[in-house]
Amino acid sequence: MDPTQFDLANFPVKDTIKILTVLLEQITLTNDQHHLEAKTFQTSTYTCFHARSIPSISIHAYFTRILKYCPCANECLIALLVYFDRMTLPNPDLHLKPLHIDSYNVHRLIITGLMISSKLYSDVFFTNTRYAKVGGLPVSELNALELEFLRLNNYSLFVTIEELQKYGDNILHHWNHTQDLESLILKDIDNMSHDEIARPFSRLTMENKYTSTSPTSADKSWRYSHDTSRQTFSVRSSTPGNNVVEAEVLRRI
Repeated sequence: MDPTQFDLANFPVKDTIKILTVLLEQITLTNDQHHLEAKTFQTSTYTCFHARSIPSISIHAYFTRILKYCPCANECLIALLVYFDRMTLPNPDLHLKPLHIDSYNVHRLIITGLMISSKLYSDVFFTNTRYAKVGGLPVSELNALELEFLRLNNYSLFVTIEELQKYGDNILHHWNHTQDLESLILKDIDNMSHDEIARPFSRLTMENKYTSTSPTSADKSWRYSHDTSRQTFSVRSSTPGNNVVEAEVLRRI
């Protein structure tokens, strides 16, 4: 097997979630920084996926918790990125605005997307009630998130094997070229306690009573570029006077 190719069938799932953690942490941290720099908040950027405050559970611990109680295959995890990519693209014909991924909404997007992709790609999947308990949400709220997730994807969930392979190869290449970032995140992963994964929690629900500060936000998104000469993710700002910030992380092999 070519070491630069992602083996969908045999690549360890526990390593796949590490790779996804590195990528999603980089994206959310970049967008969070733009939120702080913008100093303005547009209420139109809030969605039902936004929590009142940033959940204290890390992205990797959240992935690990989900896979511990609701196992799934690599196809489900890679399809999650495809769905995220589709959701960050505007669709004026259907009046769909792009969704912007940050620390306030990434956990809800993960649990909702994995639940949906598991229903499509797994022979065995679990009920919404189980996913809600694992994800720390009321089942009624998760049901609403599922409907919104489907709407933002225009109810188009099928991903070809070629597209899954392309995304898998891209994130593997990104993993191999982010050693500094990888070491920082893996240090936190190695120090992660079992309690963080196993204990019950409900801190993601919008019904919680915790006091928090609302995020500021500009019009940001991330997506894979389909440029033939390189593969990138971009953080785009529509705030007047701000230029597009593009971080090249997935270069063509």
